[in-house]
Amino acid sequence: MSEHTTRDERFAHGLEVLNRVDGEAGRRVVDSLADVSPELGHQVVAWAFGEIYDRPGLAARDRQLVTLGMLTALGGCEAQLHVHVNAALNVGLTPEEITEALLHSAVYCGMPKALNATFAAKQVFAERGLLPLGQRPAEDPATSA
Repeated sequence: MSEHTTRDERFAHGLEVLNRVDGEAGRRVVDSLADVSPELGHQVVAWAFGEIYDRPGLAARDRQLVTLGMLTALGGCEAQLHVHVNAALNVGLTPEEITEALLHSAVYCGMPKALNATFAAKQVFAERGLLPLGQRPAEDPATSA
């Protein structure tokens, strides 16, 4: 059981995790549920982020790789991929690592799902000024900390 025992405590903790991982994109998703299913928004925050995302067994970047793979495999999750590609960048994955994971998913999920996921990632990369990939200067390992 979580150390956060009341409903309000679980929500507050989940909101901290949501803001750290998904940032504004995640908050917009929760806010968009307020007039139709505030309880679903509460569960996304309190359970998905406060309980599951904050578990110690995987690093945040690894959780995002798993999430990207799952959303790609499901298909039809481009809106959620948009949020989680942003989250993957927020927790330290590079655009190149994200596109490599999506390329890898083509073997297991099929080309159409990998293409759709990659186009969702491309939209996020464009919004964040990260395109074109592969044409940004590479970091010199001797000078990076």
